[in-house]
Amino acid sequence: MPGAPAPGLVKGGVVVNDWLGQALELAARGVPVLPLREGKGPFGNCPACTKNECGGRPNMKSAGACACPRPCHGWAAASSSADVVTSAAWATAWSRAGAVAYHPGGARVTVVDLDNADAVAWAREALPPTRTVATTRGEHWIYLGTMQSANGVRPGVDIKSLMAYARWLGPGEGRMIRLPETVTTLPRYVVPAGAVASSPVPRTEWSREVASGCRHTERYVRTGLDKGVGMVTSHREQGAASQAFGVARFLGSLHQECPGPCGLEALGGEIVAAAVVVGVPESYAVRAVDRGFAEAGVSVPSTQMA
Repeated sequence: MPGAPAPGLVKGGVVVNDWLGQALELAARGVPVLPLREGKGPFGNCPACTKNECGGRPNMKSAGACACPRPCHGWAAASSSADVVTSAAWATAWSRAGAVAYHPGGARVTVVDLDNADAVAWAREALPPTRTVATTRGEHWIYLGTMQSANGVRPGVDIKSLMAYARWLGPGEGRMIRLPETVTTLPRYVVPAGAVASSPVPRTEWSREVASGCRHTERYVRTGLDKGVGMVTSHREQGAASQAFGVARFLGSLHQECPGPCGLEALGGEIVAAAVVVGVPESYAVRAVDRGFAEAGVSVPSTQMA
């Protein structure tokens, strides 16, 4: 499909070209859409919104009060309103569009973007089958449910869900299934670009090898940790540090009667990494987790690593 607008119907004074027509079909199904320029990138912010001088969209990570009617701020501008999509403020973008994108999180789905043949081969071995969409270089695997977005969770693998956009390349094939744990745990140590100034340091994952004196089963501990990590990463706007403190306190209390060692420093490291992923400075996350363990009455070496 060429990028130049094709003659079409007129809606609200705006010519409905191929891209806009496709976007309206998606919006009618409740999928938030936005135009992409040639080269697959979103249209840049208008002069008033450059470098987020407007304060940013209210649904972005750094919440603001921007109500610019143009398709500014990338994924945060996506809309399922036909009035917005066909507005005069979006008309210029549609006339220059090279593709249609959608906001997976707004559509309540997660896209595993597999960028090459090796990534596709890995997914076929490691992930449960779901709806797939062919892309230029690989595939999109689409699951029901949302999670944090993250780039580079594996070579050639990105997660697009909350705070991300994906190109619309068709409905795909196969039955969509619920988002599995094998996907939700992928970004545990990955910091999305621009989320924080520094990335978390590599940490030892909890395992029976680091918890030889723990009286709990590995499955019990890992289930509790995964739930705790999920609670931390769900606080994308605020409260992640407080949640990390609470998770550390709870997990620490479970091990009060163990002879030890229980590998709580490894558990703490995973909680810290989860908090860093959603924007908490690492030193602040470390203090929160250390305080949580201390309040639970367990002695744990600091989760800060040299």
